[in-house]
Amino acid sequence: MAGTLNKVMLIGHLGDEVKVHYFEGGGAIGRFPVATNESYTNKQTSEKVVTTEWHNIVVRNKLAEICEKYLKKGDKVYCEGRIKTRQWEQEGVKRYTTEIHVGDMTFLSVPNASNTPSSNSLKEESESSSADIEGDLPF
Repeated sequence: MAGTLNKVMLIGHLGDEVKVHYFEGGGAIGRFPVATNESYTNKQTSEKVVTTEWHNIVVRNKLAEICEKYLKKGDKVYCEGRIKTRQWEQEGVKRYTTEIHVGDMTFLSVPNASNTPSSNSLKEESESSSADIEGDLPF
């Protein structure tokens, strides 16, 4: 039996502020949209066409807290994670959403404040652990 792989890598811009929900046990979950763009030239009109794809990003625990503190709408980020689809029922109608559960993130925007983290590369070790900060800031 062959193995499988569920891995997503995105570079895009935050479409909104990070929204974090904190739980009684100390855990946290953060959500925010990231936009990626693709451009091409229409062969019939020679016009440049840009399409935007929106991705629902989910971060957990310490990574969620760091994102809430340091990211803002418009910031550029690299996100690495896996695709998950959730399903629920609302008013008798089945609803679905596809999310990117991020475990590794790099801040790509130049910081405009002196209170940035000591690194821009962050990795979530597990569902219940804290983020691991590695490397030096490239800016």
